[in-house]
Amino acid sequence: MVDGKQRCKACDGSGILADQEGWQYRCSVCNGDGIYNQSDAATTSRVMDVDENNRLLD
Repeated sequence: MVDGKQRCKACDGSGILADQEGWQYRCSVCNGDGIYNQSDAATTSRVMDVDENNRLLD
């Protein structure tokens, strides 16, 4: 079980996020493991490319 202080608040510890249409994808805050730690802090702030509908481009 994940400690409450380490659990990723973005995905609630599941490691998966979903958009409004139900598409599921790996949590970009905790890198999909459900645990937020200091090593994740360096990778959370980044500029991402989007299309004209503000969808993230991979």
